[in-house]
Amino acid sequence: MLITFISKASASILMLGKHALPVLEAAGKRFEDGVLPERGVFTPDQLPAAIAGLKAAMDEAPVVDDEVNEDDPDAPKVPAMSRAVGFKQRAYPLYEMLVAAQKQSVDVMWEPAETAW
Repeated sequence: MLITFISKASASILMLGKHALPVLEAAGKRFEDGVLPERGVFTPDQLPAAIAGLKAAMDEAPVVDDEVNEDDPDAPKVPAMSRAVGFKQRAYPLYEMLVAAQKQSVDVMWEPAETAW
């Protein structure tokens, strides 16, 4: 399932449900049986704890190392689409959205994306 995160504070974010689940759990959301509900919300009152939880999880996440040496011109180039994506890279856009929403005191919601992708 493709999820869209929506807030009046920033542009929408698309994320696969299987990737959104650990990000939302780090932000303090708990789901029965580890199943992501189709819709959900962070209210302005929930944002400080969600931001703190997500920031802590991003700080503790291991660095993904594809052994790419950008400084060595003779090193084989790994296409960007082939590189691994770490938790911090997946979580950062939502973190930024949560921070912007907190500044404006607005909700952050998620729902199924309207695309058939």
